[in-house]
Amino acid sequence: MNSFFSGTSFLSFLGCMALGILYAWLLYRGNKNLDKRLRYGLTALRIIVVALVAWLLFAPLIKTLNYTLDKPVIIIGQDNSLSIGQVKGAGFDERRYEKDLNALRDRLADKFEVKTYHFGDQVAEGYDFKHQAKLSNASAFLQQVQDEYANRNIGAIVLSTDGIFNSGGNPVYRINQINAPVYTIALGDSIPKRDVLISNINYNNIVYLDDDFTVEVQVQAFQSDGAQTGITISQNGTRLNQQTISIKGNTFSKQVPIKLHAGKIGIHKYTVQLGTLNNEITTRNNMQTFYVEVIDGRQKVLLASVSPHPDLGVLKEAISLNKHYEPKLALADDLNGIDPTKFDLIVLYQLPDGQNIASGLLQKVKAAKKPVWYILGAQSNVNAFNQFQNQVNLSSANGSVQEVYPELVNGFSSFNLTEADKKQFLAYDPLLGPFGRLTVNTGATTVFNQRIGKVSTQQPLLFFTSEAEQKSAYLMGEGLWRWRLSEAESETEQSVLFDLISKTVQYLSVKEDKRRFKVFTSKPAYDENEPVQFNGTVYNESYEPVNEPELSLQVKNEAGKVFNYVFSKTEKGYQLDAGAMAAGNYSYVANTTLGGKKFTASGSFYVNALIAEFQQTTANHQLLNTVARQSGGKLFMPQDLLKIVEEIGKNENIKTISYEDRKYDELINLKWLFGLILVLLSVEWFLRKRNGEL
Repeated sequence: MNSFFSGTSFLSFLGCMALGILYAWLLYRGNKNLDKRLRYGLTALRIIVVALVAWLLFAPLIKTLNYTLDKPVIIIGQDNSLSIGQVKGAGFDERRYEKDLNALRDRLADKFEVKTYHFGDQVAEGYDFKHQAKLSNASAFLQQVQDEYANRNIGAIVLSTDGIFNSGGNPVYRINQINAPVYTIALGDSIPKRDVLISNINYNNIVYLDDDFTVEVQVQAFQSDGAQTGITISQNGTRLNQQTISIKGNTFSKQVPIKLHAGKIGIHKYTVQLGTLNNEITTRNNMQTFYVEVIDGRQKVLLASVSPHPDLGVLKEAISLNKHYEPKLALADDLNGIDPTKFDLIVLYQLPDGQNIASGLLQKVKAAKKPVWYILGAQSNVNAFNQFQNQVNLSSANGSVQEVYPELVNGFSSFNLTEADKKQFLAYDPLLGPFGRLTVNTGATTVFNQRIGKVSTQQPLLFFTSEAEQKSAYLMGEGLWRWRLSEAESETEQSVLFDLISKTVQYLSVKEDKRRFKVFTSKPAYDENEPVQFNGTVYNESYEPVNEPELSLQVKNEAGKVFNYVFSKTEKGYQLDAGAMAAGNYSYVANTTLGGKKFTASGSFYVNALIAEFQQTTANHQLLNTVARQSGGKLFMPQDLLKIVEEIGKNENIKTISYEDRKYDELINLKWLFGLILVLLSVEWFLRKRNGEL
């Protein structure tokens, strides 16, 4: 550290000294009572004090220089993934490799600051030679180096890996941002070996009951020209499909489509198995397991009418376009044999009818308390309709009908209708609605009002009501087929009518989840290196979230082993991090007690096995050479890794950096200076007083 004064000129300091000399001379020039030597000493003290005080008036600055030496940091990254331990190059001595890598760290530590890390699916400090990581992410390691040593003197990076990176980005791009030479240690074997493997499986993890779905299996083979292998897919141990694959060429790839059938609700385990070949380098990549959840997700819609009508065809076609809905048409004599409880939505087309043919069905519909869409027309029995439900009353009806046009209501927001949709509605032909005075209970949500001729009315044409959480829709007119013809004439690419029907059906059939206790995973499927996370919510009788009671959870794997957990409380709910779990299918049951009542919630999830480390067995030494060359480093084989010490020592760019830190401070801020002035004045006063001077 160097300190010196700056900010005032040498002449200023001389002026202060002159002032001090003048002041002392005037004070002591005529004093003959003091001893000569004492008088000279007192004069010197006064000169120093006056000069210091005068100099402080110029606010001089003191500059401090600090020099910090930053030794180069050598960072060693060791690949801890499964492929390192499974596929080894010819002549590779694992014990020697571990010993030399430790020796490399120790020798470099004599001259440099050395940091060691191991990486796989995660990055951690130190070495780890167990090689258990399911993935290899060198990009994450380099990102951590960049974050932690952003302002440090990074001398070099030593990267010990096989060049097989199956997670994260390309490390070449990350290295360009660090600006340090990378010395790579090429592990593994870059010579392709005989192997047949499943490189990928494309499938939908959720399918619907009774659907056929296709699984696409990507099969690859190396150094196996002329061989044959079989591919088998089984479900829960039962073989479903088997094929033979003939391998042509030493680098072979084929996509095999396999059609399966979803015949049972639940999560099903499928296993794809390839037959083994002689002298394969590994058979760990010959099998993959995946899980498919089969759900009965289609909601069933009943179209009930006493007779055929073109509108029913329009409704059925529009509903069928959404694969989540399954319409069923029931007419005349079939009506009374229908069980409404098996349907999620019921469309009563001109029911009740004039002949009361569907009276039996209507009683069942009323008891089932399902969402209902009423569509009225010329065949509707208006009086029976008024008695069947209590949300709408059509009085003064005489059996006649009138033409009514749709007029969109401003502010409707239950579902989205575009400006193009609104223009299309204006071009529609009129519907035929029953004549009468319409009274609707308050709280109804109107989509269209009726326009009769050119006269706009406040009588709703299409609207929704809700009573005791049971939704209903009303269309006060028949003739949807006319709207469909209007679209055909205008040659619109997408049917606005079908979109309106589909959104109406969705709005009515959406089920509100009013359970007071809910527990669910953050997602239905995890990889085996991911933590499984649960969220829970408990509601009181007013359906307000509370978190006073304790929540317990039991998770059971396929073998029947049970794992017990307790949730942590959040502000208004519960959370649980169960950590990573082994691959397989799991079910869970959560329990809690609130107000003396016991509540239970259950569910399931599955964990996918990670086999990415076995899907590429040939080391990518070319990539490692590219990384080293572009960064100014060099590639070394494992048996030569100690030569890196010499190579780093010869690199003139790897050197200690000296940082200069300049600091300026006012001299007046030095407290000891005031103490010095006070001491000098006190000494002068004491000596003068002792010798009889005032």
